[in-house]
Amino acid sequence: MAGTADLSRYINVHDFEAAANQRLPEPAREYLNSGSADEITLHRNRRAFADLRLLPRVLRDVSRIDTGLTVFGQSLTTPMMIAPTGYHRLFHPEGEVATARGAAMAGVPFVVSTMATVPIEKIAEVEGAALWFQVYVQRDGKHTERLVKRAEAAGCRAIVVTVDTPVLGSRDRERRLVFPNDDTMRAVHLEELDPTGTKRHHWEPGSIHSPLLQPALTWTSIEWIRSLTALPLLLKGVMAGDDARHAITAGVDGLIVSNHGGRNLDTVPAAIEALPAVVRAVDGRMPVFMDGGIRRGTDVLKAIALGARAVMLGRPPLWALAAAGEDGIRRVFELLHLELQTAMALSGVAVLRDVNTHLIWRGRALTEEA
Repeated sequence: MAGTADLSRYINVHDFEAAANQRLPEPAREYLNSGSADEITLHRNRRAFADLRLLPRVLRDVSRIDTGLTVFGQSLTTPMMIAPTGYHRLFHPEGEVATARGAAMAGVPFVVSTMATVPIEKIAEVEGAALWFQVYVQRDGKHTERLVKRAEAAGCRAIVVTVDTPVLGSRDRERRLVFPNDDTMRAVHLEELDPTGTKRHHWEPGSIHSPLLQPALTWTSIEWIRSLTALPLLLKGVMAGDDARHAITAGVDGLIVSNHGGRNLDTVPAAIEALPAVVRAVDGRMPVFMDGGIRRGTDVLKAIALGARAVMLGRPPLWALAAAGEDGIRRVFELLHLELQTAMALSGVAVLRDVNTHLIWRGRALTEEA
């Protein structure tokens, strides 16, 4: 684990990415960085942010920048969270426990995945951790119900149901990997269903289906999960406005616009491109979050300007975890927070509530004007 003094050389997310890629063995590195099929959507998540321009305002008082907000009654100092990702012991010996400690130090919520390598009860022992829990709906409904109840009993503050994965994407790079046959890839929350808990059981040979994931996931399933818990219920993986409107009638409390980090259906839009339509569809009736491609404070600002309440980061915390453990996670969010404050000040906005679509440049690119 690196100490604070060792982290001064990390000045942006890309530094953590480079360090993690140097340190990680090939299976972990490729699993973390790869997407589905031709990885068009994986790269589009980043390119779409680059294509968005900011239109700053000048001569505004930015002597005090306030990035605070409230999410489901939780007071946050910055509009960032850790997205649900699996197998953290691939990247650090303590896995999700180290991630939770880093999140607590950074003051950001951590959405724990069904595919965690440490039980939710153990993660919840981390002092100061604000945990949500992500659910992959299983074919065994009783097991799904037990997962929700375990998360609730452990003190998780919200349930996130991933709805974009009735089957796994065509993850070509991932399928070529030989993963370690040890506890680094043991999905402990699924041990009742799969005693080995290893990655090789996620696909059935010669089939698109997984022996674990529920391919018959429907709105009826969401209404059933809604009946299981009084915690805030969010759907992760919503990209279309009509699905967002349906979520309102299903009793959902929030949406996460996401294309699964480019790991499921390839050639879909970037999450930031899909965000405005979902925001319009819900029309303020529930908060909308997004993940996918966040690497800079300007990315966070653009997402907030287009209607996101907050953003979730998947790969950057794992790069930080691999490079420098829990201190790395604290550092990566510190850097992104400073970048966000800088971007807000240079854009002429001092508080998050003043961040809106007026900050997005609507002119045509120079190549289009020529």
